[in-house]
Amino acid sequence: MPAALANINGQTMPLIDVKVSALDRGFLFGDGVYEVLRVYCGKPWMEPEHFDRLIRSLALIRIGGVDVDRLRRRMHKTIAAGGFGDCVVYMQVTRGAVYPRRHAFPADAAPTELLWVEDYDDTKTAQQRQVGVSVISQPDLRWQRCGIKSTNLLANVLANQAAAEAGAAEAILYLPDGTLTEASHSSFFWVTHGNLCTTPHDANILPGITRIEVLRLTERAGVTVRECFLKRDDVAAVAEFFLTGTTSEVLPVTRIDGRPVANGHPGPVTRKLQAAHAEAVAEFLR
Repeated sequence: MPAALANINGQTMPLIDVKVSALDRGFLFGDGVYEVLRVYCGKPWMEPEHFDRLIRSLALIRIGGVDVDRLRRRMHKTIAAGGFGDCVVYMQVTRGAVYPRRHAFPADAAPTELLWVEDYDDTKTAQQRQVGVSVISQPDLRWQRCGIKSTNLLANVLANQAAAEAGAAEAILYLPDGTLTEASHSSFFWVTHGNLCTTPHDANILPGITRIEVLRLTERAGVTVRECFLKRDDVAAVAEFFLTGTTSEVLPVTRIDGRPVANGHPGPVTRKLQAAHAEAVAEFLR
Protein backbone atom coordinates (compact mmCIF):
# COMPACT_ATOMS: atom_id res chain seq x y z
CA MET A 1 0.00 0.00 0.00
CA PRO A 2 1.64 3.28 -1.07
CA ALA A 3 2.06 6.03 1.51
CA ALA A 4 -0.20 9.06 1.25
CA LEU A 5 1.20 11.54 -1.28
CA ALA A 6 0.53 15.28 -1.15
CA ASN A 7 0.85 18.34 -3.34
CA ILE A 8 1.19 21.66 -1.52
CA ASN A 9 1.19 24.73 -3.76
CA GLY A 10 2.60 22.68 -6.63
CA GLN A 11 5.23 20.73 -4.70
CA THR A 12 4.74 16.95 -4.47
CA MET A 13 5.93 15.22 -1.31
CA PRO A 14 4.87 12.57 1.22
CA LEU A 15 1.91 13.84 3.21
CA ILE A 16 3.83 13.36 6.43
CA ASP A 17 6.37 15.97 5.24
CA VAL A 18 3.88 18.76 4.47
CA LYS A 19 4.30 21.93 6.55
CA VAL A 20 1.72 24.73 6.69
CA SER A 21 2.31 28.09 8.36
CA ALA A 22 0.82 28.63 11.81
CA LEU A 23 -0.39 31.96 10.40
CA ASP A 24 -2.45 30.29 7.69
CA ARG A 25 -6.02 31.52 7.95
CA GLY A 26 -7.29 27.99 7.49
CA PHE A 27 -5.57 27.12 10.77
CA LEU A 28 -6.48 30.34 12.58
CA PHE A 29 -10.04 30.90 11.37
CA GLY A 30 -11.17 27.86 9.39
CA ASP A 31 -11.05 30.30 6.47
CA GLY A 32 -11.10 27.75 3.66
CA VAL A 33 -13.05 25.16 1.72
CA TYR A 34 -12.46 21.53 0.82
CA GLU A 35 -13.53 18.59 -1.34
CA VAL A 36 -13.15 14.81 -1.07
CA LEU A 37 -13.20 12.66 -4.22
CA ARG A 38 -13.45 8.91 -4.55
CA VAL A 39 -11.08 7.38 -7.10
CA TYR A 40 -11.81 4.00 -8.70
CA CYS A 41 -8.94 2.26 -10.52
CA GLY A 42 -7.05 5.55 -10.77
CA LYS A 43 -10.03 7.50 -12.20
CA PRO A 44 -11.64 10.26 -10.10
CA TRP A 45 -15.39 9.67 -9.82
CA MET A 46 -17.78 12.61 -10.37
CA GLU A 47 -14.78 14.86 -10.96
CA PRO A 48 -16.59 17.70 -12.81
CA GLU A 49 -19.26 17.92 -10.11
CA HIS A 50 -16.70 18.07 -7.30
CA PHE A 51 -14.71 20.82 -8.99
CA ASP A 52 -17.86 22.78 -9.83
CA ARG A 53 -18.79 22.69 -6.15
CA LEU A 54 -15.28 23.76 -5.18
CA ILE A 55 -15.55 26.75 -7.53
CA ARG A 56 -18.90 27.71 -5.97
CA SER A 57 -17.53 27.42 -2.45
CA LEU A 58 -14.50 29.55 -3.29
CA ALA A 59 -16.71 32.21 -4.83
CA LEU A 60 -19.14 32.26 -1.91
CA ILE A 61 -16.39 32.96 0.64
CA ARG A 62 -14.55 35.22 -1.81
CA ILE A 63 -11.24 33.41 -2.14
CA GLY A 64 -9.72 34.48 -5.44
CA GLY A 65 -6.53 33.73 -7.31
CA VAL A 66 -7.07 29.95 -7.54
CA ASP A 67 -6.36 28.29 -10.89
CA VAL A 68 -8.80 25.40 -10.57
CA ASP A 69 -7.70 23.78 -13.84
CA ARG A 70 -4.14 23.76 -12.53
CA LEU A 71 -5.39 22.21 -9.29
CA ARG A 72 -7.07 19.45 -11.30
CA ARG A 73 -3.83 18.78 -13.15
CA ARG A 74 -1.98 18.58 -9.85
CA MET A 75 -4.53 16.07 -8.60
CA HIS A 76 -4.09 13.81 -11.62
CA LYS A 77 -0.30 14.16 -11.42
CA THR A 78 -0.31 13.13 -7.75
CA ILE A 79 -2.56 10.12 -8.36
CA ALA A 80 -0.26 8.96 -11.16
CA ALA A 81 2.94 9.69 -9.23
CA GLY A 82 1.85 7.45 -6.36
CA GLY A 83 0.52 4.69 -8.60
CA PHE A 84 -2.81 4.84 -6.79
CA GLY A 85 -5.78 2.71 -7.79
CA ASP A 86 -8.73 2.73 -5.38
CA CYS A 87 -8.14 5.78 -3.24
CA VAL A 88 -9.50 9.10 -2.03
CA VAL A 89 -8.34 12.63 -2.78
CA TYR A 90 -8.63 15.37 -0.18
CA MET A 91 -8.34 18.95 -1.46
CA GLN A 92 -8.31 22.09 0.66
CA VAL A 93 -7.89 25.74 -0.32
CA THR A 94 -7.50 28.42 2.35
CA ARG A 95 -7.15 32.18 2.07
CA GLY A 96 -3.47 31.76 2.93
CA ALA A 97 -0.96 32.94 5.53
CA VAL A 98 -0.61 36.55 6.64
CA TYR A 99 0.67 38.56 9.58
CA PRO A 100 -0.62 40.14 11.74
CA ARG A 101 -3.63 38.01 12.63
CA ARG A 102 -6.77 39.99 11.78
CA HIS A 103 -10.32 38.92 11.11
CA ALA A 104 -10.84 41.02 8.00
CA PHE A 105 -9.62 39.68 4.65
CA PRO A 106 -5.94 40.50 4.04
CA ALA A 107 -5.03 42.19 0.77
CA ASP A 108 -1.75 40.34 0.30
CA ALA A 109 -2.40 36.68 1.18
CA ALA A 110 -1.90 34.06 -1.54
CA PRO A 111 -4.23 31.03 -1.22
CA THR A 112 -2.78 27.82 0.19
CA GLU A 113 -3.62 24.94 -2.15
CA LEU A 114 -3.21 21.52 -0.58
CA LEU A 115 -4.27 18.11 -1.78
CA TRP A 116 -3.32 14.60 -0.91
CA VAL A 117 -4.07 11.11 -2.16
CA GLU A 118 -4.28 8.01 -0.01
CA ASP A 119 -5.39 4.43 -0.51
CA TYR A 120 -8.94 3.60 0.50
CA ASP A 121 -9.90 0.20 1.88
CA ASP A 122 -13.62 -0.29 1.24
CA THR A 123 -13.90 -3.61 3.09
CA LYS A 124 -15.70 -2.38 6.22
CA THR A 125 -18.04 -0.02 4.37
CA ALA A 126 -18.85 -2.71 1.78
CA GLN A 127 -19.95 -4.99 4.61
CA GLN A 128 -22.07 -2.19 6.08
CA ARG A 129 -23.71 -1.63 2.71
CA GLN A 130 -24.92 -5.22 2.83
CA VAL A 131 -26.35 -5.32 6.36
CA GLY A 132 -27.03 -1.65 7.13
CA VAL A 133 -25.96 0.64 9.97
CA SER A 134 -27.47 2.41 12.94
CA VAL A 135 -27.60 6.19 13.36
CA ILE A 136 -28.63 8.60 16.08
CA SER A 137 -30.24 12.03 15.91
CA GLN A 138 -28.49 15.16 17.17
CA PRO A 139 -29.36 18.88 17.23
CA ASP A 140 -28.18 20.77 14.16
CA LEU A 141 -25.81 23.35 15.65
CA ARG A 142 -24.09 24.39 12.40
CA TRP A 143 -23.88 27.86 10.90
CA GLN A 144 -26.49 29.01 8.39
CA ARG A 145 -24.41 28.65 5.23
CA CYS A 146 -24.27 24.87 4.99
CA GLY A 147 -24.25 24.98 1.19
CA ILE A 148 -20.60 26.04 1.41
CA LYS A 149 -18.22 23.11 1.92
CA SER A 150 -16.29 24.97 4.56
CA THR A 151 -13.53 23.63 6.77
CA ASN A 152 -15.53 24.95 9.76
CA LEU A 153 -16.74 21.54 10.94
CA LEU A 154 -16.76 21.70 14.74
CA ALA A 155 -20.53 21.17 15.04
CA ASN A 156 -20.28 18.23 12.62
CA VAL A 157 -17.37 16.78 14.60
CA LEU A 158 -19.27 16.97 17.90
CA ALA A 159 -22.37 15.35 16.40
CA ASN A 160 -20.32 12.57 14.82
CA GLN A 161 -18.45 12.01 18.07
CA ALA A 162 -21.78 11.55 19.82
CA ALA A 163 -22.65 8.93 17.21
CA ALA A 164 -19.33 7.15 17.71
CA GLU A 165 -19.81 7.08 21.47
CA ALA A 166 -23.28 5.60 20.96
CA GLY A 167 -21.90 2.88 18.69
CA ALA A 168 -23.62 4.40 15.65
CA ALA A 169 -22.23 5.06 12.19
CA GLU A 170 -23.58 8.58 11.70
CA ALA A 171 -25.57 11.41 13.28
CA ILE A 172 -28.73 12.76 11.65
CA LEU A 173 -29.15 16.46 12.41
CA TYR A 174 -32.42 18.19 13.31
CA LEU A 175 -33.58 21.78 13.78
CA PRO A 176 -35.38 23.08 16.91
CA ASP A 177 -38.76 22.32 15.29
CA GLY A 178 -37.71 18.71 14.71
CA THR A 179 -37.08 19.00 10.98
CA LEU A 180 -34.26 16.70 9.85
CA THR A 181 -31.71 18.44 7.62
CA GLU A 182 -28.82 16.13 6.75
CA ALA A 183 -26.19 14.04 8.51
CA SER A 184 -22.88 15.10 10.01
CA HIS A 185 -20.98 14.13 6.85
CA SER A 186 -23.61 12.52 4.65
CA SER A 187 -26.86 13.21 2.84
CA PHE A 188 -29.89 11.01 3.45
CA PHE A 189 -32.98 9.69 1.70
CA TRP A 190 -36.04 7.88 2.98
CA VAL A 191 -38.97 5.97 1.54
CA THR A 192 -42.55 6.65 2.55
CA HIS A 193 -45.82 5.67 0.86
CA GLY A 194 -43.82 4.15 -1.99
CA ASN A 195 -41.97 7.39 -2.77
CA LEU A 196 -38.28 8.12 -2.38
CA CYS A 197 -37.79 11.43 -0.57
CA THR A 198 -34.92 13.73 0.31
CA THR A 199 -34.54 17.15 1.92
CA PRO A 200 -34.95 19.97 -0.63
CA HIS A 201 -31.71 21.25 -2.08
CA ASP A 202 -32.63 24.84 -1.26
CA ALA A 203 -33.09 24.09 2.45
CA ASN A 204 -29.57 25.18 3.38
CA ILE A 205 -27.99 21.77 3.01
CA LEU A 206 -24.74 20.84 1.31
CA PRO A 207 -25.35 19.83 -2.32
CA GLY A 208 -23.96 16.31 -1.82
CA ILE A 209 -22.33 14.91 -4.95
CA THR A 210 -23.52 11.35 -4.34
CA ARG A 211 -26.97 12.76 -3.54
CA ILE A 212 -26.95 14.42 -6.97
CA GLU A 213 -25.94 11.13 -8.56
CA VAL A 214 -28.68 9.18 -6.77
CA LEU A 215 -31.28 11.69 -7.99
CA ARG A 216 -30.02 11.04 -11.53
CA LEU A 217 -30.17 7.28 -11.04
CA THR A 218 -33.78 7.15 -9.88
CA GLU A 219 -35.11 6.93 -13.44
CA ARG A 220 -32.75 4.05 -14.23
CA ALA A 221 -33.90 2.29 -11.07
CA GLY A 222 -37.58 2.93 -11.80
CA VAL A 223 -38.01 4.92 -8.59
CA THR A 224 -40.18 8.02 -8.07
CA VAL A 225 -38.47 10.75 -6.05
CA ARG A 226 -39.61 14.00 -4.50
CA GLU A 227 -38.08 16.63 -2.26
CA CYS A 228 -39.82 17.24 1.05
CA PHE A 229 -39.16 17.49 4.77
CA LEU A 230 -39.12 14.78 7.40
CA LYS A 231 -39.77 15.52 11.07
CA ARG A 232 -38.02 13.65 13.83
CA ASP A 233 -41.37 12.50 15.23
CA ASP A 234 -42.28 10.92 11.87
CA VAL A 235 -39.15 8.80 11.46
CA ALA A 236 -40.83 5.74 12.98
CA ALA A 237 -43.26 5.61 10.02
CA VAL A 238 -40.67 5.48 7.20
CA ALA A 239 -40.27 2.27 5.24
CA GLU A 240 -36.58 2.73 4.35
CA PHE A 241 -33.76 5.13 5.16
CA PHE A 242 -30.29 5.38 3.67
CA LEU A 243 -27.23 7.62 3.62
CA THR A 244 -25.26 8.78 0.61
CA GLY A 245 -21.66 9.97 0.53
CA THR A 246 -18.40 9.87 -1.37
CA THR A 247 -17.09 6.77 0.39
CA SER A 248 -20.33 5.38 1.83
CA GLU A 249 -22.00 5.41 -1.63
CA VAL A 250 -25.56 4.17 -0.87
CA LEU A 251 -25.56 2.97 2.74
CA PRO A 252 -28.72 1.47 4.28
CA VAL A 253 -29.82 2.61 7.75
CA THR A 254 -31.57 -0.11 9.73
CA ARG A 255 -31.83 1.55 13.16
CA ILE A 256 -32.42 5.17 14.18
CA ASP A 257 -32.02 6.14 17.84
CA GLY A 258 -32.09 2.47 18.76
CA ARG A 259 -35.36 1.70 16.98
CA PRO A 260 -35.48 -0.45 13.82
CA VAL A 261 -36.42 1.10 10.51
CA ALA A 262 -39.42 -0.97 9.33
CA ASN A 263 -38.30 -4.62 9.64
CA GLY A 264 -34.72 -3.71 10.48
CA HIS A 265 -33.28 -4.78 7.12
CA PRO A 266 -32.24 -2.84 3.98
CA GLY A 267 -35.28 -2.29 1.77
CA PRO A 268 -35.96 -2.88 -1.94
CA VAL A 269 -35.62 0.76 -3.05
CA THR A 270 -32.26 1.02 -1.32
CA ARG A 271 -31.13 -2.18 -3.05
CA LYS A 272 -32.25 -0.88 -6.45
CA LEU A 273 -30.24 2.30 -6.02
CA GLN A 274 -27.20 0.42 -4.74
CA ALA A 275 -27.33 -1.68 -7.91
CA ALA A 276 -27.80 1.40 -10.10
CA HIS A 277 -24.80 3.08 -8.47
CA ALA A 278 -22.61 0.01 -8.96
CA GLU A 279 -23.69 -0.16 -12.60
CA ALA A 280 -22.87 3.53 -13.11
CA VAL A 281 -19.38 3.07 -11.67
CA ALA A 282 -18.81 0.00 -13.86
CA GLU A 283 -19.84 2.00 -16.96
CA PHE A 284 -17.50 4.82 -15.89
CA LEU A 285 -14.58 2.41 -15.73
CA ARG A 286 -15.15 0.77 -19.14
